[in-house]
Amino acid sequence: MGTVTIGVSIAVPEPHGSLLQQLRAGFGDAAAHGIPTHVTLVPPTEVEDTALPAIEAHLTEVAAAGRPFPMKLSGTGTFRPVSPVVFVQVAEGAEACTWLQKQVRDASGPVARELQFPYHPHVTVAHGIDDEAMDRAYEELGDFTAEWPCTGFALYEQGADGVWRKLRTYAFGGAVVPPQGSAPAESRSFPRP
Repeated sequence: MGTVTIGVSIAVPEPHGSLLQQLRAGFGDAAAHGIPTHVTLVPPTEVEDTALPAIEAHLTEVAAAGRPFPMKLSGTGTFRPVSPVVFVQVAEGAEACTWLQKQVRDASGPVARELQFPYHPHVTVAHGIDDEAMDRAYEELGDFTAEWPCTGFALYEQGADGVWRKLRTYAFGGAVVPPQGSAPAESRSFPRP
């Protein structure tokens, strides 16, 4: 019996995922090639390896209750000076991401945990690098945009080599994805808390 480090996230699809990962590496972020481009739902969390079946069952239930939703990334933001991070902003889909992460981390479930900072969905493009490179990432990706239908999320495990690998993908229960920008936030088809 041992522990594993897991994370739950929404993958940024191709070609956007690889592009942002390459740019992150180009800014000097040494961890870039070991971290698939994503929107975090649950940050790195150490769990007993024997808990994985219960975690997978819980994530299956959360996904079954979820519905596809439009995701849009647009522009940059930063958590500096609190945390040395530059990110691409989630311009559409943030409310659904917030709902999802609450369900995954629910106190009654196997992935219950407190967060170090308030949840803010984003895509990290620079972390822990020098200020000049952080500034460059912020400027160069200021007009970046990407849109896709989010149809699920995934469970990842961090290997001893520091690389994050997908264990399993969880598809949402509903099959219909609303067209981009077609419905006001109040009428989108993801569940409410």
